[in-house]
Amino acid sequence: MSAGDPSRVGSYHIHTWGCQMNVHDSEKLAGVLEREGYVPATSEDDADVILLNTCSIREKASEKVFSELGRLRRLKRTNSNMLLGVCGCVAQQEGENIYKRAPYVDLVIGPRAIDSIGPALASIRDGGRGALRVTDTEYRSDSIRFPFDEIRRIGESRAKAFVTIIEGCNHRCTYCIVPTTRGREVYRPMADVLQEVRVLARKSVVEIEFLGQTVNAYRDSEGNTLAELLTATAAIDGIRRIRFTTSHPAQMTERLMDAMAAAQPTVCAYLHLPVQSGSSRVLRAMRRGYDRETYLAKIEALRSRIPGMLFGTDIIVGFPGETEDDFLQTITLLDEVQFDTVYSFAYSPRPGTRALELDDDLPPAGKHERLQRLQEHQKGIQAARMATWLGRSVEVLVEGRSKRNEERWTGRTVESRVVNFVGDSAPGRLEWVEITETTPFSLAGRVRASDLDRRRLAPI
Repeated sequence: MSAGDPSRVGSYHIHTWGCQMNVHDSEKLAGVLEREGYVPATSEDDADVILLNTCSIREKASEKVFSELGRLRRLKRTNSNMLLGVCGCVAQQEGENIYKRAPYVDLVIGPRAIDSIGPALASIRDGGRGALRVTDTEYRSDSIRFPFDEIRRIGESRAKAFVTIIEGCNHRCTYCIVPTTRGREVYRPMADVLQEVRVLARKSVVEIEFLGQTVNAYRDSEGNTLAELLTATAAIDGIRRIRFTTSHPAQMTERLMDAMAAAQPTVCAYLHLPVQSGSSRVLRAMRRGYDRETYLAKIEALRSRIPGMLFGTDIIVGFPGETEDDFLQTITLLDEVQFDTVYSFAYSPRPGTRALELDDDLPPAGKHERLQRLQEHQKGIQAARMATWLGRSVEVLVEGRSKRNEERWTGRTVESRVVNFVGDSAPGRLEWVEITETTPFSLAGRVRASDLDRRRLAPI
């Protein structure tokens, strides 16, 4: 198949699991496919190419992918021309093993080889090997350009866009497989990032979210850090909001915190800062590179610079060796910090991680009991914090229709609060919403008045 030949291309469908990095990778996959002449399928059943963009963080991630492949095999039997591919972290982790266990898979694409999917599909369509592996595991330098970011496909909320600035992770937390699946850190030149942001701003994007497995470790070959990038991005005309995720506490420097404060209110007053445990002893076993006191000092330093700043976090309960006292220290950390969002998980071992060597003496039932206790405790904290928003008017960037109620719109405040509301609106608008209801997880209300400087949306 020649690239862009309309007589030979077809439609595609992408399943996406995992974090914002995977969501953005799916946008890039879609962009590459559309550059080659493919169009989005109306449904999975009608697709000529189905891609699974996978995540390896959660328990039994690979088995869930193979289960999904088994389901799609039946669909492939009814459409012999359909091509099936596995992308993302499970593709990188499993590699050739995917072909051994699922020989009907046509291609395997690692996270760092997204731009090769077009030639791979063309080769297969033209009679090449069906089991074509095009994963790429390492970059040869610590700096990399992502030219295919410019042709990614942006979702329904045209006012918001993800921008990758760093790939990989140099930390070696004992429970984590990410350094194996994503490799060591590589950084985009700041000039390239800013060029992309300017293009997005000209297309009426008003919110930028910088992405990386350890996004605040960013440092390009000229020495520019995330601090300089935030300052420069905030100065770009049209950019109203800047977010970045996911951060590591060890890289939350004074320089970065000062830059965040100086760029208020453009840099959003919300930060996702994974703590994983409230016990310094457990944090040492995890090799996180900080203790409880250091983490709390970072929170205090940020709140002193940016009053009213909100925080989210990740927590693992039942890590090998965690005692009841260790767990209770995590509970007291919730009380002390007053997180607004907590993603919590029961520990489960991952092949290839150092934690496999540790004595995991707490049975699964004990882990899940602690997880339930933690989630109930945090639910109470969130309910109380959310209740303080009742009656307030907040600016919301509209993302689209609510998945639970098509009569409502949904979006986020600058503090990352989810708001569902009724009234005249459209994706990408900035609306002022009066809050009339609260739950532990979201706010609800009605449009009070439209933002007076709402801009006309340009097609992307």
